[in-house]
Amino acid sequence: MPLRILKHLRGGTGQAGQTRMYDTGMRAGVRRLGKAAIKAHRAMRAAKLFLTLGGLLCLGMTRLCEGQRGDGPMGPEAAGGENFTLDVGGAHLQLEVTGATPDLPVSALVEHFREAAQAVSSYYGRFPVPTARIRIMIAPDRAGILQGTTWGDMGGFPAVTRFRIGQHTTALQLKEDWMATHELVHMALPSLGDDQHWLEEGLSTYVEPIARAQLGQLTLEETWDGMLDGMPKGEPGNGDQGLDRTHTWGRTYWGGALFCMVAEVEIRKRTGNVHGLQDALRGIVAAGGAINHEWPIEKTLAAGDAATGTTVLEDLYKSWSTAPVTVDLPSLWKQLGVSHSGSKVVFDDAAPLAGMRKSITTPRNQAAHRNEK
Repeated sequence: MPLRILKHLRGGTGQAGQTRMYDTGMRAGVRRLGKAAIKAHRAMRAAKLFLTLGGLLCLGMTRLCEGQRGDGPMGPEAAGGENFTLDVGGAHLQLEVTGATPDLPVSALVEHFREAAQAVSSYYGRFPVPTARIRIMIAPDRAGILQGTTWGDMGGFPAVTRFRIGQHTTALQLKEDWMATHELVHMALPSLGDDQHWLEEGLSTYVEPIARAQLGQLTLEETWDGMLDGMPKGEPGNGDQGLDRTHTWGRTYWGGALFCMVAEVEIRKRTGNVHGLQDALRGIVAAGGAINHEWPIEKTLAAGDAATGTTVLEDLYKSWSTAPVTVDLPSLWKQLGVSHSGSKVVFDDAAPLAGMRKSITTPRNQAAHRNEK
């Protein structure tokens, strides 16, 4: 059994950034429910992994390794359905809608995923893989964006994403969805080692709202409100041993996001706000770092640092990976000029790092959209 397939199986359907598999259905729980959701999901992961292994023994490994459609975690092909082609950011995306008939027009679902792909393409300068499959499964008698799962190197595609969306999902629920962009961001990072799931998940947590804000899909207030609320959850707690050794829900998602935000600010400080984390991440993708490739974290971070002419990512990893590092968030927010005033987000454009704050949510260019249709 190839190592690549073994790693697919070890991933189950877990959200914790398993080698080539990510599940945002669980991140919704992490974002809003916390530890209780994690415990329940771990039990579900174990059960689904058992069923997947059993199914592979029955089907035979040959078909899975060949990547035939309908095999493995993607499940059997549903009868009927509609197929669409999206050309976004230089990539050819195959989008399929199967299952129950949604209340919303199918065209609304297609446009939602087009916008998500556009946000990712704009942030990275292009879509991170040349082709991808996006499968939308409409769940009968349900409402809302229920789950998203992403694999690399599956079924003949560099990346595959499956979404479960409720049949009675409303236009407002679709508009408020963040999962589509989050899942597609997962395609823009190599598959890392087991101890670095925090970077896989933390990166998607950090980039998703910023990529959307850069295209006006999310307001600046909404973007920074999420940061103000979420980043404290990533701080180390009692007994923390660093990001590589502490795999709690807070450290995996928001600890990884906190690492990204600190790297963002430090890169901008060292380069006079000429470069930011976005440039580092574009550099990783340009070097071939996408979900369908397995890289050690050292190679990944070195590629990012090379793009900014700094050693910020490598330096931070050395200090954060095996020891707890606490960030003075109140001081950082004050320098960036962002705070809460009651339930509102207030910006101080006279703050020392206000220019950096504005640059983070300003699009680098619009090149990724010139040839879209």
